[in-house]
Amino acid sequence: MPHHDDDTKISLPRQFARTRRFTLGAPSAFTVSADGSVVLFLRSRAGDDPVTCLWALDAGSGEERLLADPAALTGGGTQGIGSYATDDAAGLAVFALAGALWAVDVPTGAARTLPVPGTARDPRPDPAGRLVAYLSGGALRVIGADGAGDRAVAEPDGPDVRFGVAEYAASASMGRSRGYWWCPDGGRLLTARVDEAGVALWHVGDPAEPARPPRAVRYPAAGTANADVTLWIAGVDGAMDGGRVEVAWDRTAFEYVTAAGWDAHGPYLSVQSRDQRTVRVLAADPDSGRTRLLAEQHDPYWVQLVPGTPARTGSGRLVAHADLDGTRRLTVGGVPVTPPGLHLEAVLDVDGEDVLFTASDDPAQTHLWLHTPAAGAHRLSVAPGVHGGTRRGGTLVHVIRTAEHPGERVRVERPGTASPTGSGVEVASAAQRPVLALRRLSLVTTGRELRSHLHLPSWHRPGDPALPVLLDPYAGPAGRRVTDEQAPMMFVSQWFAEQGFAVLVTDGAGTPGRGPAWEREVHGDMFGPVLADQVAALHAVAARHPELDLRRVAMRGWSFAGTLAVLAVLRRPDVFHAAVAGAGTSEQRLYDTHWRERFLGHPDRHPDRYEACSTLVEAHTLARPLQLVHGLSDDNVFPAGTLRLSSALLAAGRPHEVLPLSGASHAPTSDEDVFEGLLLLQLDFLRRHLNG
Repeated sequence: MPHHDDDTKISLPRQFARTRRFTLGAPSAFTVSADGSVVLFLRSRAGDDPVTCLWALDAGSGEERLLADPAALTGGGTQGIGSYATDDAAGLAVFALAGALWAVDVPTGAARTLPVPGTARDPRPDPAGRLVAYLSGGALRVIGADGAGDRAVAEPDGPDVRFGVAEYAASASMGRSRGYWWCPDGGRLLTARVDEAGVALWHVGDPAEPARPPRAVRYPAAGTANADVTLWIAGVDGAMDGGRVEVAWDRTAFEYVTAAGWDAHGPYLSVQSRDQRTVRVLAADPDSGRTRLLAEQHDPYWVQLVPGTPARTGSGRLVAHADLDGTRRLTVGGVPVTPPGLHLEAVLDVDGEDVLFTASDDPAQTHLWLHTPAAGAHRLSVAPGVHGGTRRGGTLVHVIRTAEHPGERVRVERPGTASPTGSGVEVASAAQRPVLALRRLSLVTTGRELRSHLHLPSWHRPGDPALPVLLDPYAGPAGRRVTDEQAPMMFVSQWFAEQGFAVLVTDGAGTPGRGPAWEREVHGDMFGPVLADQVAALHAVAARHPELDLRRVAMRGWSFAGTLAVLAVLRRPDVFHAAVAGAGTSEQRLYDTHWRERFLGHPDRHPDRYEACSTLVEAHTLARPLQLVHGLSDDNVFPAGTLRLSSALLAAGRPHEVLPLSGASHAPTSDEDVFEGLLLLQLDFLRRHLNG
């Protein structure tokens, strides 16, 4: 299934939205069978086809089989399979589709619905494939894989109680998306009980639809109450007296459950204090619920949560991390197994005693590593870029992103299997290629060795007039933009370059991949050090590249960078002459507890930090053109922040523009008309105020 371009005349913004950031048609969500012979994955048939199907690939031959096509199963429609889960052997796969629960026998491809009451969500088979657990109506339920014996394991005992779910703070800020876990023999489940009665009730409405009532959501804003999360061990025969045991720990001191699981050594969990300076890993007794300490970590700023940890090897050694020697190091059994200077990013898989992980010694690259007791830690990926994958039964699924190719390539490598290239079999992709080619320079500037990408128009030549400059960063602690790959957002930056800008993207203070000290530079002040790095990089690049006209400079940003863009024109009008700010937060108390308090602390104890990071305090100083954009259905960064900033600017007599997006959420990229119109309006604003 080769890459193809369906319509070479389509604009980049429309293609970006139509292909869902070039993800449609690309394989994803890989599962390797226990023996390593079969790889399951999701992929739609074309780069603009939203109907994601479930496939199986023979790891030796590369032969593919279609296991589940939602269009065939439901008789049409455009809803695809969003996620799936398998038993331990990957012989049974289950998924929810349009509220129904489906099971697929992987060897034969036979699919069937399982008769469940209500709407099914997040189904997961037990390790042996005999039972399937799922969520419905706030309850955790199980049903036989043959469709028999549906019953509740845990049902809500209050109007604001749900079982088996991840509360908002966990899913949005901790990286924990699951709320229940099977025991290895399939007889019991470890489940979260989430009581949100104490969490503030906020409302999300759409003024363009006055007949539609607002949607009520429980949102734990900074400084307010979190959901009350407890863990319980329940038998699959139901939540009868004596059949459910509460897991005990000091919940007053450790109110966050950051991770949990159940392996051959029993249930385990990771809990974190509200100030995030202490994390404990606990083992739980499945019969009594009593816990014992496996490990404890302290940090004077915050303990970073590393995806995939904690975990345990087959022999029971704890897989975790420690910040030592200025490096985030992988630990196995409490012993660091990676060298200083190599920063752990994520643990991807633990298979027996083998640990597959990603790490970086270059902030622009992420490499795939394997630790084994015999060989220690050794790098698997070779090409410069951003690598990932999964591994089981000796079979490696290697996801490769490089600066030479857009998107990603996926290779399955099985030991002892010959292939034409000698490097495994390729998983075919139908993802579209972007209609634009990147023209960018990778730069390292200043004494801090800041990493930047400079995008120039394809048509610009040496000696041509200098270009207005558009800074287009993210720059926040949630992710990097300057990496050795052709990531989707890079093509949006290139589109702005093609319209006549020199577009500069810089990762500075707080961005991941450069070690604990770099990340903690934003503690207490999320924006000051970041803005300073953006200005330093701009001047350093302009000193080397006459293509940049420093008399015409703007910043465009979204989410974290939306707030940064506002502060750019408020604090540095000598540098920035205009700004476009999308989905920013004017008051930091309007964001969630776990994420915002990580950097600024509790607002009752550190009100000065919150005031220093508020754009409302400085709104009266605005002297440059500012365009504010926000989706009115955004339940991540609520539009209240943008509306309050606009009110403060209006009260101070400061002209500005506001672009409300009716019905749009935090990332308004799903509708191609809206997304193209949004970029064109931003372009018009920038041209008016930089070229005038």
